[in-house]
Amino acid sequence: MAASDSRSSTPGGLGKLLDSRRVLLVVGCGGVGKTTTTAALGLAAARRGKRVLCLTIDPARRLSQSLGIEEMKTEAQMIDPALFAQAGVPVTGSMTVMMLDTKSTFDSLVTQLAPSAEQRDRILNNVLYKYISTSLAGTQEYMAMEKLYATKGDPSYDLILLDTPPTPNALDFLDAPERLVGAIDSAATRWLVQAVQSSGKFSLNVLAKSAAAIVRGIGKVSGSGFLEQMAAFIAEINSVFGGWKKRADAVSTALRGPDVAYVLVTTPDPLAVREVMFFADRLREQDMRRDAFVVNRVHPTYGRVPDVAEVEAALAKSAISLGPDAPARLRRAAEDESRMGKLDALHLVGLEAALEDEASGGSLLAHVPAFPYDIHDLERLSRIAEVLAP
Repeated sequence: MAASDSRSSTPGGLGKLLDSRRVLLVVGCGGVGKTTTTAALGLAAARRGKRVLCLTIDPARRLSQSLGIEEMKTEAQMIDPALFAQAGVPVTGSMTVMMLDTKSTFDSLVTQLAPSAEQRDRILNNVLYKYISTSLAGTQEYMAMEKLYATKGDPSYDLILLDTPPTPNALDFLDAPERLVGAIDSAATRWLVQAVQSSGKFSLNVLAKSAAAIVRGIGKVSGSGFLEQMAAFIAEINSVFGGWKKRADAVSTALRGPDVAYVLVTTPDPLAVREVMFFADRLREQDMRRDAFVVNRVHPTYGRVPDVAEVEAALAKSAISLGPDAPARLRRAAEDESRMGKLDALHLVGLEAALEDEASGGSLLAHVPAFPYDIHDLERLSRIAEVLAP
């Protein structure tokens, strides 16, 4: 009984990207194995002699276990070469992992851009800044890109992989720099600062009647002190805005550089395929490449499933004792898996059309089989790495 798969992967898998790019951004919706794919690609690159950094946002506990570390930290952790040797995984490069800390990344950016230590401290100690640096929509995505930009120039690494943030829209990070800058430099924030600049207290006389009414209403709920804190924060943050906007523009430009590759991850599940097709369309709209697609948990199909007598004869030759009903159970399992493989092929038809559309751009494709076990150690992670980049 031979397995077949008409949806063949690109020869060499994603090895071409590992050898030619500086940054890989791994994109996908939740639950498709994106974080594991990032780690497996990192391991594949380390096996090829690369010094690799894997940045992840919210790693699962079993990913830490698969890398032989107790937990992911916000500081860089190099995987002990002895762990690779113990797992029988030959690694000639190195693999370092780091979990993104949104607030510390934001703090570092403010420290870098503030014109003075006093101004830096006023921003960092502002109540509103403490909220914005951890909870404002778009902050995590922007800081993920900021961390990527900051490490991109680090000569300690040959390849940097980013497991992109787990947002409802996995491509929010593309717009995050512009959105965050827009939130800080909006008409509403300039209006708020105008009301407090002259005296340090809110002067409703400088505002239109309708605006003054809004401010009075907010003040009744939150207190005028809150509004003054807000205006003070905006005034302070605007003092570093020029540098911040320039930095955000540089981050956006870096996302479109020739040394950056996008790897889109999915499973054969119809919803996941629709999501990844949407991501692919958005990348195209922004004149960005869809460099590779990874399809996880793909079931095989079988040309012919042996009958019960043939399975029984094969078991007898192997001297394996599985009970009297084992041949029938094994045959049913093979039929079920082949049936799921045919469904996978049907669900992936749309993805194949996207690949054909990208033929001139050279999109790569890798199918990762549906392994009958969880990935919780280096040996099993290396099997995925071998599939992704033989």
